[in-house]
Amino acid sequence: MIEVRNVYKEFSGHNVLNNICAQFEPGKTNLTIGQSGSGKTVLLKCIAGLHSVSSGDILYDGRSFANMNDKQRKAIRKEMGMVFQGGALFDSNTVEENVMFPLEMFTKMSYEERRERANFCLKRVNILNANDKYPSEISGGMQKRVAIARAIALNPKYLYCDEPNSGLDPVTSIVIDNLIKEITIEYNITTIVNTHDMNSVMEIGDKIIFIYKGHKKWEGSSNEIFNTGVKELDDFVFASERMKQLRDLNR
Repeated sequence: MIEVRNVYKEFSGHNVLNNICAQFEPGKTNLTIGQSGSGKTVLLKCIAGLHSVSSGDILYDGRSFANMNDKQRKAIRKEMGMVFQGGALFDSNTVEENVMFPLEMFTKMSYEERRERANFCLKRVNILNANDKYPSEISGGMQKRVAIARAIALNPKYLYCDEPNSGLDPVTSIVIDNLIKEITIEYNITTIVNTHDMNSVMEIGDKIIFIYKGHKKWEGSSNEIFNTGVKELDDFVFASERMKQLRDLNR
């Protein structure tokens, strides 16, 4: 479990996050939604340790990040996997080399052990016979699956996904959503997904947090999101005609 306690984040005197409190449970897909500039990506980067918080604390299974020394923080970062918005694969490395990269950085595995682990992860995300290809030689959906394979290479306790469906067609987006959910359940990972995609919210949103102008305005499940009474959330959710139709069906 990850617990966010009274987190504030300030840039140049401007509060981007204001007293955020939240809990993210293992084995569930925890989704953070909100408009561009709402602060959800800053929150994810604070949770992942890419930004330091201005005040407050983040606890990983009861371990306070604020009270850790550098060695302890480095150790906990090894328990994290990250899927970046664009995939962030290394263009000059093959698919296999991309997945092996965190194993080279953070383990003392032999080359054969790293290669075996990389192949296991690639197989788990249904990437076959592409080990020697470069990112430019595979589709966007395959690139995202390779990024997920790399993120789980170290068998993380915590998995962070920033807009994993960005740039993908609807069918491929469903494949990525289902893969993230399957891996979360299978390995009992605490998974946090930032997304604008309401299809993802409805399909895999075990718990949803809505961020608006740096404040947490609502949290709940996909079953509750149609009748929240929160105007800002309604405006966000029902921006598309499809969501309006789903709302009307649920009334």
